[in-house]
Amino acid sequence: MTRAFLYRLLEPSAWPKTGLSPVNKAIALLILAATAVAVLESEPTIYGHYQNVFFVAEIIFTAAFVIEYFARLWIAAENPAYRGVTGRLRYALSPAAIIDLLALLPLFLAFLGSEAFLLRLFRLMRILRVARLGRFSKAFDAISIALRSRRYELAMSVGIAGVLLLVSSTMLYLIEGAIQPETFGSIPRAMWWSIATLTTVGYGDVYPLTALERISSVSNRQGFPKERKSDSSCWLE
Repeated sequence: MTRAFLYRLLEPSAWPKTGLSPVNKAIALLILAATAVAVLESEPTIYGHYQNVFFVAEIIFTAAFVIEYFARLWIAAENPAYRGVTGRLRYALSPAAIIDLLALLPLFLAFLGSEAFLLRLFRLMRILRVARLGRFSKAFDAISIALRSRRYELAMSVGIAGVLLLVSSTMLYLIEGAIQPETFGSIPRAMWWSIATLTTVGYGDVYPLTALERISSVSNRQGFPKERKSDSSCWLE
């Protein structure tokens, strides 16, 4: 009876009333608070003054989410698809459970890494908690259904974009590689410029020098700069 009652409280689809259960509302608020703390923690001026506060808050959030994770693992057996040992294992490998587990790792992994890069990586992983809100929204289910129904078209679009990327990068390497070896000296180097061009975000002061590549490249600018000041970031039109 206890497991069935907890299942109704934690599983959004099992809640008999409209909206979320009080427990899931509290969990959603905890997720938003934990995400906000992770964002603020990335600011050195704030983190330096309140380092102990952030550490205590992270322990509280992690403890709450650990309890929730094991509670969901326990109540999973209420769903016929997850009964038994193999069913629990199948639930633990589901996308929702994996996201839950990844959101718990940063606090534990932070004790294992001493390098600044690793610590920043573990802290940024806490942002994954916001993805857990998807289990509380029917809109995410609708998006998932739409993506699955159009997966072949999306795969074709990705394939075409990949071919365009490869062709443009190869042309840049063949034509511009000898002139600008630092930027276009290899196909992987040229790929970065091609990605920036195809996504129309631009690539700063890197541009083709040969007339052929200027014609073949796709750009949202009106032409290319003819001259550049040696010690300035401004372009001379």
